[in-house]
Amino acid sequence: MSTLGNADSVSTMVGHSATSTRRLSGHLGTWDIVFTVLAYNAPLTIIIGLIPIIIGMGNGLGAPATYLAAGGLMLLFAVGFTTMARHVPNAGAYYAYITAGLGRPMGLGSAFMAVLAYAFMLVGAYLYAGVIFSSVDLSSVGVTDTKWWQWTILVSLIVAVLGHFRITLSARILTIALVLEVIVVFVWEAVIFGKGGASGNSLEWLTPTALNSGSIGIAVLFGVTCYAGFEATAVFREEARNPEVTVPRATYISIIAMTLLFASGTLCFILGFGPERALAIATEDPSNAGLQVIGMYLGEAGATLVHTLMATSIFACVLAIHNILSRYIYSLSIDGVLPRIFGHVHAKHGSPSVASATVFLITIISVIAVIYSQIDAYSGYASLVGVAGYTLMILQIFTTAAVLAFFWRGAHGVDAWRAKIAPVLALTGLLTTFWLATSNIELLTGSVSSAVALMSCLIGALLFGVVYALRLKFSDPGVYRAIGRQAV
Repeated sequence: MSTLGNADSVSTMVGHSATSTRRLSGHLGTWDIVFTVLAYNAPLTIIIGLIPIIIGMGNGLGAPATYLAAGGLMLLFAVGFTTMARHVPNAGAYYAYITAGLGRPMGLGSAFMAVLAYAFMLVGAYLYAGVIFSSVDLSSVGVTDTKWWQWTILVSLIVAVLGHFRITLSARILTIALVLEVIVVFVWEAVIFGKGGASGNSLEWLTPTALNSGSIGIAVLFGVTCYAGFEATAVFREEARNPEVTVPRATYISIIAMTLLFASGTLCFILGFGPERALAIATEDPSNAGLQVIGMYLGEAGATLVHTLMATSIFACVLAIHNILSRYIYSLSIDGVLPRIFGHVHAKHGSPSVASATVFLITIISVIAVIYSQIDAYSGYASLVGVAGYTLMILQIFTTAAVLAFFWRGAHGVDAWRAKIAPVLALTGLLTTFWLATSNIELLTGSVSSAVALMSCLIGALLFGVVYALRLKFSDPGVYRAIGRQAV
């Protein structure tokens, strides 16, 4: 028998029959899933917090084109990803696809790696949420002198409650939060384009000089990491209406929407300050540049509103990550890899309630550890999220390789573009980005030492999963066969 689960978990759940607990339920439409993915990526936070860094440390005025290129790479990846979804009809996403293409040991190793990466991402996002919420002026309602960790714990409690209920409730909240921040971004961009920015609506960003300026590698590195997490389109497959149509459609819409948001936001940052000043201020003061350029065109009230919406943006982000991580744990439990209790589905809400509660406990324990370790919240956020983004890039590489391997063994009626050409192009681009990321790992994590420590944990999770799967092959063949949702 396995030490983490057993074969009986594939067919039996605690307290309910298999038919009532094995499957999640929900009625997510295309736009529900799109908003969940966009909320995960927190577009307003990226525009304010990351775009100045890409301009200042990356390729300067050519940064908008970088986002277009990164979006193109993600669309190439999506070709194989969505094609694979039709042949692996379960909610395991990367876990299921890597298993189907590269085998169960690699699939389980990737699953453990993904769970830890999303846990890092979630804890990091919670730390950042605490920083953002504590910086919002709430003196008008009598709230003053709050600590970041107080907000972090409060937000985590609210997210835990929402995670307990049906996924459609979270989807509605994510939709409201995202729509509000996108409206503000569109208004800001419209004002800039309408006024012609500081020195006219220049096309200088498209010139060869701009495109080849600064460090293209660093710009591409940060640009690609902004797209992490769109696998959520497949993670919510069991809770989607007509998933054969909904999942591919949501994937492409999400990528295109993120590309347009990030590219237009970067362009408006440049136009808002004017090309020369934009490059200077992005280099000298990246942390304040985003809010400053918004205040220039929306006024003090607009800047205050945006600052407040950053709080709702990061709240939506942690809610989205919480739901994704819960469903990864659920999938591993359903397969029998983790104890069967984690696969329990709430009888009324159709949610992975136990897995969701487990994610909450992991979060609280991790935050308490950060508090007692006296780690700076912002530095902790940068390290955790940077390594998590790097890891998700590795998982994209594994998934693309899995797509190629899967269709190499059999065409399955799929044309060469979807089965071979697009995945090969995507793999080439991802490997290039991975090399750039590895060469500049300290930029993603804040320091080489923190990167090494965190990556050691993630590589350890990968190796543990591989070894554990090989052990299951002989000790518990039933569970081994179910790895990657293969027997579900």
